[in-house]
Amino acid sequence: MLIQLEESQLVLIDYSVQQLAAIEHSEGIARSASVLAQVAKLLNVPVWGTEQTGPQDAPMQGELRVQCQKVVSKTYFDACEHGLTELLKGPVKPSAQGNARSLPKHLQKQEAPIEKMTILLAGCETHLSVLQTALSLVEQEFDVCLVTDACAAVQSHNHDSALDRLAGAGVELVTLEMVVFEWIGSSQHPSFAKAMRLLGR
Repeated sequence: MLIQLEESQLVLIDYSVQQLAAIEHSEGIARSASVLAQVAKLLNVPVWGTEQTGPQDAPMQGELRVQCQKVVSKTYFDACEHGLTELLKGPVKPSAQGNARSLPKHLQKQEAPIEKMTILLAGCETHLSVLQTALSLVEQEFDVCLVTDACAAVQSHNHDSALDRLAGAGVELVTLEMVVFEWIGSSQHPSFAKAMRLLGR
């Protein structure tokens, strides 16, 4: 199944200066995340961020922070514990006409189902906040894709083990270029040239 532009939202998880400094090849990881966010903004895909707080605050890297519509501060590793799910679902749409409480339940209007959404995740560290947030979103029946070349862990075996576990849980493993080319869909797309420049092609 191809990633649909209109159904996509992007979440950048815990790209703190401290974490990036501890990760090998972090420049490439941060660059992939930045390009992903810039293309998302170019194509009007919502971009959200998270950052870890607590005894040792780890604020999000500035270049990535400015790409986000909102950054969620969290103490849990699973960002869904801090309201990420509500951001992704958007504001509750009131029904045109209310339900009469006296009506039997089967005659009351049913709430509209949540529109199908694909959540693209990228972040550090893959086996911690990224994994816990991804699994939580899967449990809530979101379609989840992990952008693998924009994710990392300090120890590579933790990153690799997280990818195995996420794939087994139904998370789609994708790359930056897969996402961009599926979003664009055609070389005739009006933003094709700009997106290719951001990719360095």
